[in-house]
Amino acid sequence: MGFGDEIMGSGMARGAHAKGKRVAFGDGQRISWSSWCPEIYYNNPNVAPPGSERDQDLIWVDHYKGRRKYNKLVNGRWVWNLDFRPTPGEFFFDEQETNVAKAFKPGFVVIEPNVPWHKSVAPNKDWGEGKYEEVARRLILQGVDVIQFKHKNSRRIIQQAAIVELPKFRHVISALSQAALYIGPEGGMHHASAAVGVPAVVLFGGFIPPAVTGYEGHVNLTGGAEACGHIEKCDHCKRAMSNISVDEVKDAAMRMIAT
Repeated sequence: MGFGDEIMGSGMARGAHAKGKRVAFGDGQRISWSSWCPEIYYNNPNVAPPGSERDQDLIWVDHYKGRRKYNKLVNGRWVWNLDFRPTPGEFFFDEQETNVAKAFKPGFVVIEPNVPWHKSVAPNKDWGEGKYEEVARRLILQGVDVIQFKHKNSRRIIQQAAIVELPKFRHVISALSQAALYIGPEGGMHHASAAVGVPAVVLFGGFIPPAVTGYEGHVNLTGGAEACGHIEKCDHCKRAMSNISVDEVKDAAMRMIAT
């Protein structure tokens, strides 16, 4: 999943420091961090970095690449652990990162029209060309400010949105903390939204069940499908996404903004 896994990890580690502990993500002998971990866990007193293996305050958690608590790979598809529930993660922003948020007027909506295009699962998480742009157009007509954060994976750009490019992912999440709502696919940004307390309309479709990686306070849309977990292009997932209408997303967004 990328940085979404590590944001979920920060949720697993919540409160450890207050108990005099730190969470070590690894096999009990070696702390195993992905390339995303240094940025996600920066400043986080609950998480032990690599090199801390012999410290006495560790709680070992087997959450690392190849060992995730919410799924396992079986015959080319993910089998979901329906007993897993994510705890919202958290970020510990430094002064510079906090100042990024202060530059944004609160109350805007963030829309992310992209999925991880480089992954084989991308078609199963893609709502389709032009649909997020149509949601943005309708929200803007209602007087809503819409922002898209541009990044290296931004194949799709919402022309009517304010396009914002920031140098670091943590800057994006600091800015996101000022939003009224996030709209986009299941993935890292929906985990980040939960971490900074931002409501969301999340398009799950038929790949991952909201019961496993969704959050209370978010509207999680499946198109009426059961999650199949197929990591290659899947007609079932395509149908699930096509069953989610622009009206459904826009109406859910307007309800959440109004609350």
